[in-house]
Amino acid sequence: MKKLVKQIDPLRLIALMLWLCPTLILFLFGLIWLWQIDGFVYWLITLALCSSAGYFLQQLLVRRDRQLLSEAMTEPNPDWPPSAEIAWQKVDQLANHFDPQTGSIENTSWIIELGRQTLDTVSHCYHPDAEEPYLELTVPHTLLIIEQASRDLRRDITENIPFSDRFTIGDLLRLQRWKDKAEQAINVYRTGRVLVDPMHALFGEIWQHLRQRSFGLARDELYRWFLRAYIRKVGYYAIDLYSGRTPIINDTVSIPNEPAPNEPHPPKTQQPNEVIIEPLRFLILGKTNAGKSSLINALFGKLTTASDVLPGTTQQFTAYALEREGFEQALIFDSPGCDSQLFDEQQMLTAALSADLIFWVTAANRPDRQDERRYLDHLRTQQLKRLHHRPPPILAVVTHIDLLRPSSVWQPPYNLTDPVDTKAMNIRAAVQFIASDLAIPIEHVIPVCLKPGREYNINDTLWASILDQQDIAMRVRLLRCLDARKRAEDWTLLRRQMISAGRFLWNLPKSNENRVI
Repeated sequence: MKKLVKQIDPLRLIALMLWLCPTLILFLFGLIWLWQIDGFVYWLITLALCSSAGYFLQQLLVRRDRQLLSEAMTEPNPDWPPSAEIAWQKVDQLANHFDPQTGSIENTSWIIELGRQTLDTVSHCYHPDAEEPYLELTVPHTLLIIEQASRDLRRDITENIPFSDRFTIGDLLRLQRWKDKAEQAINVYRTGRVLVDPMHALFGEIWQHLRQRSFGLARDELYRWFLRAYIRKVGYYAIDLYSGRTPIINDTVSIPNEPAPNEPHPPKTQQPNEVIIEPLRFLILGKTNAGKSSLINALFGKLTTASDVLPGTTQQFTAYALEREGFEQALIFDSPGCDSQLFDEQQMLTAALSADLIFWVTAANRPDRQDERRYLDHLRTQQLKRLHHRPPPILAVVTHIDLLRPSSVWQPPYNLTDPVDTKAMNIRAAVQFIASDLAIPIEHVIPVCLKPGREYNINDTLWASILDQQDIAMRVRLLRCLDARKRAEDWTLLRRQMISAGRFLWNLPKSNENRVI
């Protein structure tokens, strides 16, 4: 304190006191006047009430800003595979539990280290055996993550932090540099105020403490939000990269000039970073004579024969195309019965892993389902091993319900929720047994009748179940198409790199020859 007093210029202190004297004298005489008219107590009560109201209003504003900032937080992508969901949980845990007091936002090395820690958290989920998993990232992918995270973080700061577009880096550094000197001057002022007016200084200190606490809370919330947003942005794009959604090739294509009226328009070419969205793939599985072909006819009506074959399978899987307005909407693959001699379990597994939606057709009047359960369990086991893909939803279609006892009775519709007759009770019991035998959720087991003239539960319940699973099937298809794009991207990059290397080697002798001349 003595050292601080010695550094103060006496003339500047006198000038400051002369400038403040009229205000201090006015305030002092005001307090004396309030004391004389017995209004001092009422003034204190008013001061306390206004201060409390201002404090709670500030707390309300802090909560509102916290809510707005939380809404601007990066959320996980629902199209990610299961492995990405595990990685995002760890990123979210890192963002919520790290200590912002361990470093400063002005420390560039600390920000870089925080980003490296985030990349390491994500990379460890995909390279658990590596000592430093983040080093498994390629250089182009690392630069791409930094580029995309910086772009989104810039947009979030511009939209959510007031006057962020006005402050420069130099302004922040100057404010930080003058912070200590400003605090020293304020301390001198507070000391002088205690000597001149102790009562006013006491209430001023209380109010300043409350104000600093409120604004300090808002500042800490903003600081924490920025760092959490930084971690989540870096983690988001790292997961996007490992999920195959972020292509390295991201060429900027210039828009050509409009051709003359008599000139033909140039053909539209596909850009390297476009994802080719293929038709949905529906796979029909089940035993022989369970009604697989009848289900295809009942669901889709007239289909055209398609030349497509599921990857890794033979012509045993018959493909049909569902076309509307000249475009293929879906490919439906019929398969041989799982109890026939043509059935190949390995090809069934390959086809099921390449499908977007699976219909397992089973007859209600055939209780022997041990082989069906074995095939489904094997399929589920293989799906669990593919953490980078989403398993296709499985709908169990129960056919031949008209043959359940009493077989001579067929008077739909049947209320399976609250059955009142024997037929409805037996249909409901068959659905429950099949759901248990095949380990399929009962809401995914749909009883239907496919016999001509007795069609039942197809256009309402079965189609409603298909539409309910449509979003999941489209996400399965998206990941499948991303894999295809990744393979095409690898070949495109290899071709470009080989061409560039060939040009370099071709021009190398010419450069040496010119240098010798």
